[in-house]
Amino acid sequence: MTRRAPGRADARNIVRMASSLPAAPAAATRHFADDLRQRSDTALAALLRARPDLATPSPSTLRSLAARASSRTSLERALARTDALTLQVLEAVLALEPLVDPSAPLDADVVARVLGASPTELPRVEAVITRAVEHALLWDAREVPSDPADLRAVPGLDELLGPYPAGLGPHLTPAPDGLTEAVGRALGPGGPAPGAALDALLAEAPPGSRTILDALAWGPPVGLVPAAGTRPRDAVNWLVTQHLLVRSDARHVVLPRLAGLALRDGRTHREPRTAPPEPSGRDVPAATADAEAASAALELVRRVRLLRRTWDEEPPSVLRAGGLGVRDLRRLAAVLETDEPGAAFVVEVAGQAGLVRDDGDAPPSYVPTVTDWDDLDDAARWARLAQAWLSSRRAPWLVGSRDDKGALRAALSPDLRRPWVPRLRDGVLGVLADARPGEGLLLAPEPRAVVEVLTWHTPRSVPPASAVEGLLAEAGWLGVTGAGALSAPGRALLADDDPAGALRAVLPHEVDEILLQGDLTGIVPGRPSRDLARLLERTTDVESRGAATTVRFSPASVTRALDQGETADTLLDELARRSPVPVPQPLDYLVRDTARRHGAVRVGSASAYLRAADATVLAGLEHDPTLAGLGLVRLAPTVLAASVPAAALHEALRERGLVSALEGPDGRVLVARRGVTGRAMPAPRSAAAIRMGSGGDVASRTPDPDELVAELRAVEEAARAGARARAEAAAVARSVADAGIPRPARTGTDGPPPDAGESSARLVVDPPDDEPGTQHPADGLALVRDALRTGSTVIIEMAGHTGRLERRELKPLKLDGGRLRALDPDREAELTIAVHRIASVLPTSSAP
Repeated sequence: MTRRAPGRADARNIVRMASSLPAAPAAATRHFADDLRQRSDTALAALLRARPDLATPSPSTLRSLAARASSRTSLERALARTDALTLQVLEAVLALEPLVDPSAPLDADVVARVLGASPTELPRVEAVITRAVEHALLWDAREVPSDPADLRAVPGLDELLGPYPAGLGPHLTPAPDGLTEAVGRALGPGGPAPGAALDALLAEAPPGSRTILDALAWGPPVGLVPAAGTRPRDAVNWLVTQHLLVRSDARHVVLPRLAGLALRDGRTHREPRTAPPEPSGRDVPAATADAEAASAALELVRRVRLLRRTWDEEPPSVLRAGGLGVRDLRRLAAVLETDEPGAAFVVEVAGQAGLVRDDGDAPPSYVPTVTDWDDLDDAARWARLAQAWLSSRRAPWLVGSRDDKGALRAALSPDLRRPWVPRLRDGVLGVLADARPGEGLLLAPEPRAVVEVLTWHTPRSVPPASAVEGLLAEAGWLGVTGAGALSAPGRALLADDDPAGALRAVLPHEVDEILLQGDLTGIVPGRPSRDLARLLERTTDVESRGAATTVRFSPASVTRALDQGETADTLLDELARRSPVPVPQPLDYLVRDTARRHGAVRVGSASAYLRAADATVLAGLEHDPTLAGLGLVRLAPTVLAASVPAAALHEALRERGLVSALEGPDGRVLVARRGVTGRAMPAPRSAAAIRMGSGGDVASRTPDPDELVAELRAVEEAARAGARARAEAAAVARSVADAGIPRPARTGTDGPPPDAGESSARLVVDPPDDEPGTQHPADGLALVRDALRTGSTVIIEMAGHTGRLERRELKPLKLDGGRLRALDPDREAELTIAVHRIASVLPTSSAP
């Protein structure tokens, strides 16, 4: 017997076969909408908070809320957030629901028994069931509150979990003799396993029959029929005659649900997954993790500071589609002394914190922003970076990968935005926070182990392993983790409990001295203070980092300090004050010799020049106070330079009375031409700049759950009042008719008078005022799907061929491809309606 994964065609055949056979009677006499209607206002508000998509847009009635809660889209969102135990509970309820006996309701104890939960695990199962009921994934079908709970799956859940919940086949009849009673006893408290009844049925089975059943026992329950004339084929034929297998078509057989439960000894799953798996990894001392995290945090702050300084001196250009070019990223990686993924993360976290951005010029470039970053200490700078990373929706680990079109994803590109990143980041850090192997030790789990834990929490939404690895790498670069374990600053960041203070507590003590040596190097024995770090950044180049930092003085580094306004004396005095030994003579010579040569050749800028053949014409112009704004500097007796453009200089000299002339680079006088003149306008900001600089998202406005519940209750009360009014009017009409008083003829849109005869089709143009129906398309489709499942009728308001709205009572038959096929019971005819023509849907029970 070959086990085969069922396909869509197999599912359709089996569902069609199951629908043609009688099923066990169900104990439920209420509907899911009745259960929601009878819940308290507090419970309904809690449901809207747990599933916020139910409140946007606001449902019009409680029946609309029930329809939306059982719609495919809403259920998919809810199941995406359920854990493995909740999924097992839902599958168990779906599997047992057709087998429920009215005298034995399906409660939490039965579900726990079929899952195989131990007595210590029973509270977890009960808590999961309670939460599933609160979130409207399960509902209670009992009518008397004092009776035991009778659990049912919300309508539509069977469509999402498939036709084979927990790998069990459909419930089909007739069942083998004695198997129904055996499975029923097994589901009860202390009931015997149904294996004995199954062994009795297989006592005279052909060889290989038990092997065939065991192959299908734990699913999938569909198998291929062996070739004719073989022993496995004979065994399959015998099992079919004994109703232990059922043919779904000529080539496939299916294992019925009762037989599957008997083979599993009354269990729906091999073992209950009541708790997430324990992540594997290595133990790390807490002190080691904090020290590694502190080192990573300081390194990140240094690299961000170096990034801002580098881009301030030489801003890189923005790609046409947005983002940083590959060459610029490689160049930056060399400056930051890291690889390209590390450089991309530095760029991304700086952009998320608002420290760099697109300047919006034409062409645009990335430049540092004006901020108080330089006034903060290292811990406060790190806290700003970490908080920006924690709330970011960007995926820096995708930099360097290719999109669907084959293009490389660039750092700072708008294409890196992913809305699910914050939720996955919280999940990854939550796994690290819960991993505590012992006192003074922290667990550094492997990425594979983190994925396994996250898979238990959301089995229907398994995160990609690459994303988990990328987030763990970012946490390590940021200092949220140290040596792979969650550090003390990282825990403070998650708890929003002064992460800067937590980092200060684990940072090494600052030192304010440097040991100067004769080979033009210096050693800082520890973490330099902020003032010492600024001095070393201006005057030295770093040779090595570690517990102690080694720096080197060179002509280039000293020149850099002199360019920033230092003098030889002030620089040597500052070094002498911070060194426990006198300034070495080679360093003194280097500083003074560089200062002597500094400025020997000076470079300035000039926008225009002024020259004359006679030096007396230019006499005194550079000292004229009325021309001070021109920035005139004498370069030669007959040449002056100006800091303003040539046109402005020319106009200012004409106003002073000097008849000047404009000349070109070749010395010829330019001829002025009159024409249309315009003013240069700055180019608009690029789309990438707007997207990168916009910051957070636009907050979606959701109604308050308590207010929405109050509105739904008011609509419900108005509907009940309208129903009572209609009932009273009908009673009065009957009394009038019994008394023989003629009724006045109706006119207008209410239809023909009573004596004109009833139409063969129920056609109503105007809906009743007290029943708003379902105006949102999602609610209408959900009501239609609900009617498809229950086989009931609904009132559909649709646009007719003339564009006029018509209301008909229809029984939905099929909804597929944007079209609804329905039966008109009054006309006894089928019709097909395009979904976009449906204006509203109303349950038949609410029709006038």
